[in-house]
Amino acid sequence: MEGWDPNTKSTLTQIPLLTTKAGPRDGAAWTQRLKEEYKALIAYTGMNKSNDNDWFRISAANPEGTRWTGKCWYIHNLLKYEFDLQFDIPVTYPSTAPEIELPQLDGKTHKMYRGGKICLTVHFKPLWAKNCPRFGIAHALCLGLAPWLAAEVPILVDSGMIKHKDDAAVSSES
Repeated sequence: MEGWDPNTKSTLTQIPLLTTKAGPRDGAAWTQRLKEEYKALIAYTGMNKSNDNDWFRISAANPEGTRWTGKCWYIHNLLKYEFDLQFDIPVTYPSTAPEIELPQLDGKTHKMYRGGKICLTVHFKPLWAKNCPRFGIAHALCLGLAPWLAAEVPILVDSGMIKHKDDAAVSSES
């Protein structure tokens, strides 16, 4: 955690670490892992709300907990930009991090792969590998998606690649 800003370090230390090394094919162990994932997500969401930093909603889209969907948002110039969020849990999870997708931004930035998968290879994947199996979904959002949004959304807005929903509504009316 050397070189991290104090806010990131503080946030990360408050997200519970996971202990069960299990993936979707591991039966009862996967159920235990999912319980730990939910506890970490609840803690992270609660912490964000108490710090007035609420920026995502997410839930399992299937009973097995292998598909997750939700919304994330970023405030830029006092305007809220909201995006659909989705990912599948890889079969090799937790050894392999989930590939977080923002489908609405597909093709709008070079820091994204086909299908709207955000680029996390250089900075996040080595960190995930080093902390496997202690990191989970909440950690991927905190250390993967949050910094990606902070880096990319202002550039996309300033370059005109994305528009605020109110701006888009005004331009379509005229």
